[in-house]
Amino acid sequence: MRTFFSAMMALVFALGTAGAARADGTEMFGKKCAGCHGKDGKAQTSMGKKLGIKDLTDAKVQAGSTDAQWEKIILEGYKGADGKMVMPAMKVSPDEAKALVKACRSLKK
Repeated sequence: MRTFFSAMMALVFALGTAGAARADGTEMFGKKCAGCHGKDGKAQTSMGKKLGIKDLTDAKVQAGSTDAQWEKIILEGYKGADGKMVMPAMKVSPDEAKALVKACRSLKK
């Protein structure tokens, strides 16, 4: 019984810390994406301007890709027309990628 209880407590702890460690999409965007995309998503950062990053608040940009396409970019990265990596893959789970896409969608004007 004591072993079972210990195992259950370990499981509860692991699940609890995983949930706590997983930030919401807006918080993750601020930490992982805003450096290039800007906190407002307009890409008016030095890196955003240098790389020609699209304005995530623009309705045309928002409509130009599906959530699944954005999730793939987040998880696998994005290469420009010249084949060079423009955006590296993010070290996030598929659920966190979905949360990031939701945060990006919320930037729409």
